This record gives sequence, structure tokens and C-alpha cells, in this order.
Amino acid sequence: MSNETKNGCLIIACGALAKEFLAVRAANGWSENQLAVTCLPAIWHNRPEKIPEGVRAKIRWGRKRFKEIFVLYGDCGTGGVLDEVLREEGVERIEGPHCYDFFAGHAVFEGMMEEELGTLFLTDYITRHFDRLIWQGMGLDRHPELRDAYFGHYRRVVYLAQVDDPALTARAEDAAKRLDLAFERRFTGYGELATFMKKAAGTAKQD
Repeated sequence: MSNETKNGCLIIACGALAKEFLAVRAANGWSENQLAVTCLPAIWHNRPEKIPEGVRAKIRWGRKRFKEIFVLYGDCGTGGVLDEVLREEGVERIEGPHCYDFFAGHAVFEGMMEEELGTLFLTDYITRHFDRLIWQGMGLDRHPELRDAYFGHYRRVVYLAQVDDPALTARAEDAAKRLDLAFERRFTGYGELATFMKKAAGTAKQD
């Protein structure tokens, strides 16, 4: 396929960020041809060893179809292996170890950790799927005594809200109560995710 027949820019993203990606794209009026997305399963956060080679496969698939490729993943528990793959493939990713960092902004996130190291962070995605990912996924529905083993060293839940949704805020607060932790909400919007997408869309415009 010649460069002239390729589409603009492909974003390879974690499935947990798909809704946010689509919201930012729609808000900026970018077309799918200008800024396309392909996602890897969000559940791979439980198997981070799958992420680097999964991303590599998507890069090699995308090179046949797109002029530019960017990766919307933090390190996400790969221990630097994802960055090694991206160096080998010559592809850039969003900065930061995880989505909490790039939603809040690095300096703000570091400040929150300095305030209270025992902080459990929620995003919109985690809040929506709290029961499946945490309450049921970690067996707390069947064995509530595991709460202390998993969360005994935590002191608070901080909900990093991407959208201003009272229903989601109520669900996040309920999650904190169920874990017997203090609750805070901080509205972040899409943070550095939106900035990164604008950069990617800009490369597509330049071609």
C-alpha cells in the first residue's frame, strides 16, 4: 500500500480508555480517517506481560494502513518492557506510568501521593466497573474478610473524574464506603490524554 492511500493517524489504546478517546475525538471534530483507534483488552491489566507484544502486533498491522501511529498506554505494569518494544518499533506513547498520572497531570498526581501514600484511585472506567473489577474480581463479595488483606494499608479513595456526572460520583463514593475508606473527588477532565490526542491529530493534518 502506498503512502498516498494510507489513512492519517492510528492510536493504539487500552480498552479502558476507549470511551474517553471517542469523547475527545468527537469534542474536537476529528474524523475517524484523521484519528482512528484500535484497542487491546482492558482486562490485560491483570496480565501485563501480554501488553508489549500485543501493542507490537497492532503497530505492525497499523503500518500497512496508517501514516502515523501513537500509543495510548502507560507502562501499566510491564516493568519497562512496553517502552523497549516502542523504542524498537520507533513509536511514541503518552508519558506516564498509568492513566491516573496522565488524567491528573504528573505534578498533581505526585502531589496527591505525597499527601497520602495510601490512596486508591478510581477513574470513570473503574467506577463504572467497580463491582466486576474489584468487588467481585477480588472476591470481596464472597470473602469480605479479604478487605483488610487487600486494602488495610489504604486510607482514602480519590475519584479522578473525567466527566461531571453526579451518578458516577455517587457510585465512587459508595465504593469508598464499601471499602471503609475516606472519599475525595477531583475533577480532572481528560487531562494529558486530550493533549496527547491533539498532538497526534496535528501530525495527521500535516501529512
